[in-house]
Parts: sequence; structure tokens; C-alpha cells
Amino acid sequence: MKGKSLALTLGVCSLLLLSSCIKDEPLNAECDIEQVVLHCPDASTVFYSLADTSQTVLHTDSTIVFNVRRNADLKQITPEFKVTPGATVESLGGTPDFETDSLARYRVTSQDGNWHRYYTLRFNRVARTVSDTVCFDFENYELEAKSRKYYVWHNVLGLDWACGNGGFKLSMPSARPEAYPTVPVPDGYDGAAVKLTTLSTGAFGAMAGKRIAAGNLFLGTFDVENALKDALSATRFGVPFDKKPVKVTGYYKYTPGPTFQDKSGTAVAGRVDSASVYAVFYLNHDASGKAVMLNGANVTSSSSIVGFARLNPVTPTSEWTYFEMVFKFNKDIDYQLLDNMGYNLTIVFSSSVLGDQFMGAIGSELQVDKVRLICTKEE
Repeated sequence: MKGKSLALTLGVCSLLLLSSCIKDEPLNAECDIEQVVLHCPDASTVFYSLADTSQTVLHTDSTIVFNVRRNADLKQITPEFKVTPGATVESLGGTPDFETDSLARYRVTSQDGNWHRYYTLRFNRVARTVSDTVCFDFENYELEAKSRKYYVWHNVLGLDWACGNGGFKLSMPSARPEAYPTVPVPDGYDGAAVKLTTLSTGAFGAMAGKRIAAGNLFLGTFDVENALKDALSATRFGVPFDKKPVKVTGYYKYTPGPTFQDKSGTAVAGRVDSASVYAVFYLNHDASGKAVMLNGANVTSSSSIVGFARLNPVTPTSEWTYFEMVFKFNKDIDYQLLDNMGYNLTIVFSSSVLGDQFMGAIGSELQVDKVRLICTKEE
């Protein structure tokens, strides 16, 4: 009986001691933010990835930075904080306005009320670019609908390629479609290709002082009605484009014609013709808001030009040869302007580099296929 009494007494003491330990355990003195989760109606319009809406906070951090899209609407963001057990968090300065300030300050108080930590929640607007490739394979062509005399090409940008075939028709109206400066060829590097050939414009062209027509193809438009009066102004380069071009690649063949001739038709001894392959990226409005469209007179010299790429030299070759030309920029890209189609792009191919001045070698031939425009675009 005495043993049972002793055991009971020890058990009661143990319970009393345990009760005393629980009662006397100090309140938590830690006051850390351990994790932040951001809530908003459509996270995909604010963040590049849904994983970016949550962030684990290191014990040593006092500034918590979230990267968001440059144009993100931050007004409806609501932060949710996970803090150490028992701690409380409060915003300093009332309800934060992330859209206006892009930051907010918070105070975390420990459970025992004796300790505080201060945190800054900040949003960093960033622009991120992603690679994008535009493909030109020259498979989509047909005879011009009205005259049925020469070929035209369509492309993935929703705008047709342009060429001087319409101007050639004025001087050589009886020519068959396959006898024009710019024609398709079925057996290109991969499927159909485009062939550009420098041709004579005959007696009519000689009278007009325009003895040759270089085969050409470019992004833009060609004003046939003004081609004879002012060929340079009739050639209008560029289409609106909302990506930053990096480089142009593709495959080509090139054979210069046998005899280079000047504008009067006189042979120039020792002169060898060359093809022209280049691309231009330019602002399509000036400082006063007036629309800008480059033409044959200023396509390589205008102050509106932001980026330029050229294949130089275009080495003669009878085999399909890979080429690559990289854009060099003289100004930074304004991505907001880019989003609003404030830039134009043109890519230009010509069988004679001085064809716009009606000089070159009859018979110069440039074939082009599988062109790729490599770009970056803000996401």
C-alpha cells in the first residue's frame, strides 16, 4: 500500500511539473517573414511565370523584390505573408499602392511583443525578350491578278513582297512572265526559290535613260504609275514590324553578268557586277509625328534608320551557300514604341548593287531561298 501511495505521489508531482513547464514556456521572440504569396485576378498579365507569384524569404533579407512585366497593372495585387509562429505583420502607411509607389513597408512584431523587424516589399518592372523567327520560303507566289504578266509573292507578315516587275512591264510589255527580272524557280535550296536577273529594258528603256532593270525583291511597295518618272521615289521600303531584328540568314547563289555597263550603256573595263543583300530597321514617324517611308533615295542613309544589316561581299557561287547578316544598331529600341508598330522593317535583294542607278551587268543572276529573320521581342 505504501508503494502504491509513493507511486501516486510521484505521478502527481510529474503532472504538476509538466503543467508548470507548459505554463512557464516563454512566448516566441522571433519576428520573421518566411514567405510571400501575391494574389491578383490574372497573374499571367503581371508575371512572366506563375512561379514568380511566390517567394521564400531568407532570414537575412529585409527587402523582398518581385520582378513583374514592364506594363503590369499592380493595383489589384494583394500580398499574403507567412510569418514565424505567433508573429503579426502590419503595413506601415496604410494600404499600399503598388501601382504608384511600386513598394511598401511592413513591420513584423514577435509573439512576445518585444521584438520587431521591418521589411520592404518592392516590385521591379523589367522587360524580357524572347527569340522569334520569321520564315520566308518563297513558296507562295502567283501571277499578278490584273495583267497576268508577271509574278508577285506573298509572305507571312500579311503583306506582299514588292519588286520592280511592274516597271519592267512598261518597257517590255510583250515579255512572257518567265522573262521578267524577278521570277520563281521550282528547284531551289528547299522547294521553290526566287531568281533575280539583271535584264535589258530594250529600246524604250534606252530612250528613257533606264537601259537595265535589276531583279529585285523587298518588303515594301512599288508605285508602278511613277516608276518611269522617278524610279527611286517609286520604290518604297518597309512594313510595320513589332520585333527587334537580330540577324537575317538564308541561302543564295550568285553569278555576275559578263559585262558591266554604266548608265549610258558603255562597258566599264575591269568592273565586275555585285549583288546587293541588306536589311533596314527604322522609325516610321519623325519627331513631329509625320509618317516616314524610306525610298530608293534614302533607304541606306536616312537619319530615321535605327538598325542596319548587310551581306558584304556577296561572293559569286554556283552552289547554294549559307549567308548570315547581323544588325548593327545606332540607337536603343523603345519597346513601347515597338509594341505600337512605331518601326518599319525591310529586307532587300537585288541582282545588281547599282541597279537603282540603272548600272550593272546584263545577265547577273541572284537566287535566294529559305530566308530567316531572327528577332527578339519583349514578352
